[in-house]
Amino acid sequence: MTQGGAARRTVLGAAVLAAGTSITALGAGTASAAPAASDGGHGGGGYRDLPVPTVIGHRGASGYRPEHTLGSYQLALDLGADVIEQDLVPTKDGHLVCRHENEIGGTTDVADHPGFAARRTTKSVDGVSVTGWFTEDFTLAELKTLRAKERIPAVRQRNTLYDGRWAVPTFEEVLRWANRESRRRDKQVWLHVETKHPTYFRALGLGLEEPLARLLRRYGRDGRDAALFLQSFEPSSIQRLSRLVSAPRVVLLSAANTRPWDFEVAKDPRTVADLVKPEGLKWIAGFAQGIGPTLDLVIPRDAAGKLGAPTTLVKDAHARGLLLHPYTARNENSFLPAEYRKGTDPAAYGDAFGAFAKYFEQGIDGIFTDNPDTGLLAAEAFRPGRGVNR
Repeated sequence: MTQGGAARRTVLGAAVLAAGTSITALGAGTASAAPAASDGGHGGGGYRDLPVPTVIGHRGASGYRPEHTLGSYQLALDLGADVIEQDLVPTKDGHLVCRHENEIGGTTDVADHPGFAARRTTKSVDGVSVTGWFTEDFTLAELKTLRAKERIPAVRQRNTLYDGRWAVPTFEEVLRWANRESRRRDKQVWLHVETKHPTYFRALGLGLEEPLARLLRRYGRDGRDAALFLQSFEPSSIQRLSRLVSAPRVVLLSAANTRPWDFEVAKDPRTVADLVKPEGLKWIAGFAQGIGPTLDLVIPRDAAGKLGAPTTLVKDAHARGLLLHPYTARNENSFLPAEYRKGTDPAAYGDAFGAFAKYFEQGIDGIFTDNPDTGLLAAEAFRPGRGVNR
């Protein structure tokens, strides 16, 4: 059920001002076929039926609510996001929960719980020394005693209003929520699910892929046309998932001079710069349907933070049948390219629409954004029939 462009633009233009409420009117979205009440998100022809450019709610609507909470996911859906992202880490007893990192000192109130003070420790995660509290040291029951909070309060002070409103959700809870919302809205609710630090967790005996695959099969989101993407910065995790389920898969790509951690462990000398070359993209296309590059791999920034000349990544990836879901577009000055910033306050909004348009002009298939309403309004001009040729 596709809403009219003019009407949708009018509503979306006010959405950021109304972010404190549930904007269910946008829930109709633009995805095509509606799922049956019992199909767990199946229906339609798969990801090729999503609107292009696709707007992906990064950790939900994390520009307005603490990330990876049911409140953030619900707001992203109410604002009209086409797809909503979850990052998965395990608990000590093997449950998959939604956190951007396994270190939870910055995203929960764990530091306020004296009973957990002794669990603060330092670990090496993917070769980086990290101090704090880690999900793998907590049972699910213990983790459920914590409350989520805003990760970057200096930039998003308004989000701190919602500190303590939500618990840390399990991925199973998210699947139930997504299937319930799919039935209520008569529309598929799409998810974009990332395995975090899979090599690190496998070494601890907490492999992510197998329990994830079991959940996807249980909730009917394991098929080729399921309303779900699987993603990881470690190609071997995507390869493993490709042998377990048929859901579409995306390899995430960080800065050009970095190397995926599974490559480090396996002594594979390739860097991201090698993977974005035609030969590397051909290799990825053998087990994935897309890539999720950092925006700087699409248009690099110079030393002053301004955008330079676009790379050939979009053309090269499309030539090998891969879609592109780059990350991450945000409204605040501190995240925008220098030429799109307004004023000197890093937390103030800059010309986010100008930045979105610049990236959409490259022909990307979708974008991760903390501000789904802004992304949708920007995307309208680039969707078929909206007057802009892509």
